[in-house]
Amino acid sequence: MELHQRIVSAPVDFGAVRTEFGLASDYPSEAVSEARDAVDAFAGARADRREIPLVTIDPPGAMDLDQAVCLERTPSGGFLLHYAIADVAAVVVPGGPLARESLARGQTFYFPDGTVPLHPPVLSEGLASLLPDVDRPAALWTIECDAHAEPVRFSVTRALVRSRARLDYQGVQADADNGSLHPSIAALPDFGRLRIAAGIERGAITLRLPDQTVVRDAEQTGIDHWQLALEPRTAADDWNEQISLLTGMCAARIMLDGHNSNGSGNPEPPGLLRTMPPPAPSAIESMRRTAAAVGVPWPPEESAGRMLAELDCNTPAALVLMSEATGLLRGASYTILNGQDPDTLRHSAIGAPYSHVTAPLRRLADRYATEICLALCAKAAVPHWVVDELTTAVDTMRRTDALAGKVERACLDLTEATVLSPRLHTDFDAVVLREANGTRPAEIFIADPPVLAKCTGAPPEGENVQVRLTEADPVTRTVTFSYATGPALSMPYSTS
Repeated sequence: MELHQRIVSAPVDFGAVRTEFGLASDYPSEAVSEARDAVDAFAGARADRREIPLVTIDPPGAMDLDQAVCLERTPSGGFLLHYAIADVAAVVVPGGPLARESLARGQTFYFPDGTVPLHPPVLSEGLASLLPDVDRPAALWTIECDAHAEPVRFSVTRALVRSRARLDYQGVQADADNGSLHPSIAALPDFGRLRIAAGIERGAITLRLPDQTVVRDAEQTGIDHWQLALEPRTAADDWNEQISLLTGMCAARIMLDGHNSNGSGNPEPPGLLRTMPPPAPSAIESMRRTAAAVGVPWPPEESAGRMLAELDCNTPAALVLMSEATGLLRGASYTILNGQDPDTLRHSAIGAPYSHVTAPLRRLADRYATEICLALCAKAAVPHWVVDELTTAVDTMRRTDALAGKVERACLDLTEATVLSPRLHTDFDAVVLREANGTRPAEIFIADPPVLAKCTGAPPEGENVQVRLTEADPVTRTVTFSYATGPALSMPYSTS
């Protein structure tokens, strides 16, 4: 069975989810007017870097293109990375209607049938988007790396750029497989593999789970039908992710260095990091017990990140352990630099200090963190609006991060219940992700259709079993299976 599969679809109305969470799609007219008339506030001070052959890599159909990349090999065997990020702060007037509205919204909320955007589409999908063959204002990162893809010099400045091509992940993967990558990213596989290896050495934890998504059924002409699908991660996804992670690590270093080296008697420049505490010892111990139960060797001296990286992600044991590993990645937050203990400023899943700076069209925090880095690299004062609004921006990000997770789960739950409702009392093959304990039922994964769900009874963890659908209620968005005894008829999680 292939991971990316088509299944029976059903009509689903996501409007109720928008209403439930108070997410209005309409943008205030005065903010839309400002976005439509936006001009580059730094047009006369930009470096002209349109000669760099940048390309974008995004999902098919995406229009809010935040990043454009050009990655070259250097004569010394290292890498030169140019990474252009949409310069949103240059086209949003501080204190204006657009700034106020985006400060309240925090981020773009993604629904299967559209978005509730952080910025009006005329800006995020037009004037500020790094679309191909048009000049755009950008915050241009230049990162020089050695032969091991470790950064040796890095900075960010305002520049005028022009993307040459719009690529997508699956196309990049296909080009990599047949040796025909675009020249601007020909070095991406080598760079990505080196950065992934470096992350494992730092203790980074990466979960290579396929994404459970809701997609439109293209065969249902004129009817708004939706289906569940698994989008497997490609190597190209992982390579491209490393560019963003490296940039965020460099941004954090700039802010930490600027904060710690301030000896002028002036107020310390602000900094904004994305942090995550280390996993609780109890979570590691629980995961070690799970690894033993599903027969995965895990030497005492080996990190969780290395163990997970060595798993064959197409096996039930890997699915169980990676699902369990989500318990290691908790407590992510935004942290304003304020003299904290350096050990509290790391992002444990990355294994280093880190900041969000690469998605300002879709995420508010990136605008503020980027502006701080631009000021520090230019040896200039951080703009007053950044200093004055930083606490409010962090409060907004914390609130909307929690909301975004609830919205995504609600859309999945609604689609699962709707698609499965005609199949009540049907048997399905499943793999048991977590066995039941005294406070929670077991959790299972059904591959066809791809569903994560609760299961009553006592199915054994890590085993392939057969379960029966006992509840699928679109009104309450609830799906429940039951288990009696007996193995599954076939392996539910396999690419064979």
